[in-house]
Parts: sequence; C-alpha cells; structure tokens
Amino acid sequence: MEVVKTRLQLQGELEARNVAHVRQYNGAFSAFVKILRTEGIRGIQKGLLPGYFYQSLMNGTRLGFYEPIRDILISTGDWIGGEGAASTGVGKAVAMVTSGAGCGMLGAAFGSPFFLVKTRMQSYSPHMAVGAQHSYVLGGLWKSFGHIYRNEGAAGLWRGADASMLRTGVGSAVQLSTYDASKNLLIKSGWFKIADGDGGVALHFAASAFTSFFVCTAMNPFDVLSTRMYNQNRTADGKGALYSSVFDCMRKTLGTEGPGALFKGYFAHYLRIG
Repeated sequence: MEVVKTRLQLQGELEARNVAHVRQYNGAFSAFVKILRTEGIRGIQKGLLPGYFYQSLMNGTRLGFYEPIRDILISTGDWIGGEGAASTGVGKAVAMVTSGAGCGMLGAAFGSPFFLVKTRMQSYSPHMAVGAQHSYVLGGLWKSFGHIYRNEGAAGLWRGADASMLRTGVGSAVQLSTYDASKNLLIKSGWFKIADGDGGVALHFAASAFTSFFVCTAMNPFDVLSTRMYNQNRTADGKGALYSSVFDCMRKTLGTEGPGALFKGYFAHYLRIG
C-alpha cells in the first residue's frame, strides 16, 4: 500500500485541475493491480529495506521518548496554567499532544534519509512513471545514499526533512493522544463487555480503526507534501526544481490542483495504517 500511496500522491503533480490529463492509475486497487502486473511482486514491495530502517528509527525514537516526556510535562504543569494544572483532563491532553508531536518530529528527523530513498524507490517505474524519476535507486539503498552524498552532500540526505517532521509530528500527536480517548469512548458506549479492565481484541481493534481514521485524515495532506518534497529533482545550484519549501509546495499544490490534491492516496494510506 505504501508504493500505491506514493504513486497516487505524485500522479498529476502540479497539473491544472480544469484540464483533462491521462491518468496512469484510477484509485488504490487499480494502482495495485497495474503495478503488480507490470512490475511484479518486487515492484509492489519497492522501498521495503529503507522502510524497515525508517520505521525502526522513527518509531523507536517516537515511542521510546513519548511516555517519559509526557510524564515530565504532566508532573510539571506550571507551563499550562499553574501548579497541578497538568493533572486535569485538559492538562493531560495538552501534555499528550505536545509530547506526541515533539517525539514524532524528532523521530522523523533521525529517519529522514531512509524515507528519502524509500520515496524515490517507490516512485520509480520504467513502465508507468509518475513524478520525477531517479534511476540510481536501482542500485539499492546504500548505493543510493552514496549517489545522493556525492551529488548533493550530506545536507542532501536530509532534504525534505522539514516536510516529514511536520507529517510525523501531526500524525504522532493525533495517534498517541486519541487511542486511549477512542478506547474509553467505546467502553462508555456499552458496545463491549469489559472483563478485568480489558475489552479484549475487539475493543482494541475498534479503537485502532477509529484512531487510524483520525490519523490518516490529519496526516494525509502533510504526507502528500512530504512525498513531493522528497521526490523532486534538483537544479544545478542544488535547489528544488519544483518547490523551495514545504509551504511553497502547499501553495503550488493548492493553486494548481485544488484542495483535493492534499488527500490523494487517502484510501491506500488508511489501509496501510489501519
């Protein structure tokens, strides 16, 4: 689904919405079938190795630091309304969102080089290309790192990191702060029988589905921007060929494709995280 999502987010990049264009893919299932048919099982699994490294770095940082930082914020509540303020429901929510966003952004910064190569691997296709194409990714993860370092320097490995940090910060803030809230809401609804304080697999599955919806809705616009920032070519002076910053990317995307462009690949994204 990650390959499908990436291709859908790049399809029609900066193409005017009021002009007819040839579409390579007509939705998530169409893209999945076409990629599988033209590129095989390896095509649908592109970017798997950098994806593993990215998830390990990002989630290891994000989940490892979340609870300690959250607890520190809750225990020192002066910054959100005076002594003891963080022990209230609102104070805890603020601490959870703040910790989730901060840890998510930190994890994204650590893992950004892997996300960069993953995106370029997944966008590359000799059969049904969308977006900029980077043929050097055929050499694999480590050769891709070497190519980027030789041509763009160490800073090139972190190009687009700002977009990824926004993406993961928003997603983490929503995910880490809404799961427990969703679970408690479902418990109060009376739909699940609670035994020994646990509603079983069904409760956790339902809470995860609710949380995934909120995460996907909040994160998808930033996910589109991140994909495009990572995948764009560079000019001779090292600047982005299409976008100068994540905010420039948002402005141009909205101006040419409309608000719907920020939700490209939404269904594939939901299937991946749900």
